[in-house]
Amino acid sequence: MNTFFKQVYEIVEQIPQGRVISYGRIARLLGRPRAAREVGWAMRTCPGHLPWQRVVKADGAITGGDFADMRRAILEAEGVSFLADGRVDMEACGWMIGE
Repeated sequence: MNTFFKQVYEIVEQIPQGRVISYGRIARLLGRPRAAREVGWAMRTCPGHLPWQRVVKADGAITGGDFADMRRAILEAEGVSFLADGRVDMEACGWMIGE
């Protein structure tokens, strides 16, 4: 497995229920601030037991194409709050490792 992907998964594994983190924040935590897209690639092959739904865009938008509605439903069930425009409320639900 790609070492960078493994590091991404180690962070994703720690995200608590009801919280989210952005692709860019994961990249910065790994010392690669310009690697948000690589984090996205890692998430496309994320092991199913990890909370993949908790990784969103920096502005709180949910990615996932056909799976976006499912991701939103899972996040809502976990207690994640959303803004009126459909984005995750990053101020209320954004997570920083170590919290």
